[in-house]
Amino acid sequence: MNTLNKTLALIALASSSAAFAGTDFDTLDIDGSGAISQSEASVDAELMSKFTELDTDGNGELSKEEFSNA
Repeated sequence: MNTLNKTLALIALASSSAAFAGTDFDTLDIDGSGAISQSEASVDAELMSKFTELDTDGNGELSKEEFSNA
């Protein structure tokens, strides 16, 4: 049973990471402004959960550099 739990946890982690990794900056930057706003980021739940942490300059947007730290 313990092995089953570990396997399921690993699958869940891999699938959530893969979904986030598959989303690139240009796809999320819908308006082409060169930054990802909170409304643009809202389509990715994992990105939204980390948005404040990634927005290191606190301007309410993610630059390409800030996004690459995800």
